Amino acid sequence: MSLTRIGGTKMNWKDNLRYKYNTASILEKFIAINIVMFVLTFAFNTIGFLFGSSGNNLLIEWLVFPKDLSDLLFKPWSILTYAFLHASIFHILSNMIVLYFSGQIFLNFYNRKKFVNFYILGAIFGALIFALSYNLFPAFQGTGKSYLIGASASVMAILVGIATKIPNFQVRLMFLGNLKLWWIAAGLVALDFIQIPFGNPGGHLAHLGGAAIGYLYTKQLEKGNDIGSWIESSINYISDFSFSSKSNPKMKTVYKNKQKKTEKKKSNLKDKNNQEKIDKILDKISSSGYGSLTKEEKDFLFRAGKDL
Repeated sequence: MSLTRIGGTKMNWKDNLRYKYNTASILEKFIAINIVMFVLTFAFNTIGFLFGSSGNNLLIEWLVFPKDLSDLLFKPWSILTYAFLHASIFHILSNMIVLYFSGQIFLNFYNRKKFVNFYILGAIFGALIFALSYNLFPAFQGTGKSYLIGASASVMAILVGIATKIPNFQVRLMFLGNLKLWWIAAGLVALDFIQIPFGNPGGHLAHLGGAAIGYLYTKQLEKGNDIGSWIESSINYISDFSFSSKSNPKMKTVYKNKQKKTEKKKSNLKDKNNQEKIDKILDKISSSGYGSLTKEEKDFLFRAGKDL
């Protein structure tokens, strides 16, 4: 058995894997989940092929999002599960590359909870646009059963969301040089729109749905409205319920004193001052680009992004 020493303690491969997962960022965790699901579905495909069955088809059909709303009633979870599945190596590779680079920028300005909100809202809104389009537009009548699969809508929500917040952020691309983030986001949205008649129309429509909710969510956050707060509340409720079911505490005692109230006031004042400084830095990025920031401003923005 191989052992890894971390912090002076020897760990077996299971503990090492658990440690790496617990210390990974939310972006790395979501990419890992997508990769694991991809490997599992194709492993079922190989096993099904060897034994002459269609086990993988049954698994995929159980998790992908259907265009028929009647089918959705029997598997409502598919409005989320489809966003962690992919049809090919190129499909998952392209999505994870865009998710990785846009997600890294995203997490410098938003916290991990917002990342989850954008990802889930992108999946939901992309699926709804897909279903509505196939049931409303005459072009899709008589197409038979169709399914939605892939993380593209969620990825577009994150990319367009952060491009809306910092449109002038400079990104260096090979052979293309420095490009503003909103140019990249707008270019991908335009490509999805013009490709609708030429193949995979449902996928492209779902991408546009994810992009739309990414833009809307950012704009609402700027106005002080968090339309994704229900996702945080739902996750917190499930976590609290799971924890309380395991621990089953008999008594909970809460102590309040003046010192805690004073500390809370100081904390609120510090948060207000930090937010004002963040707003000034974001205004500077919007007008002059990320490269115009001083090292101190970049470091402050990075720390603030982790603390949000």
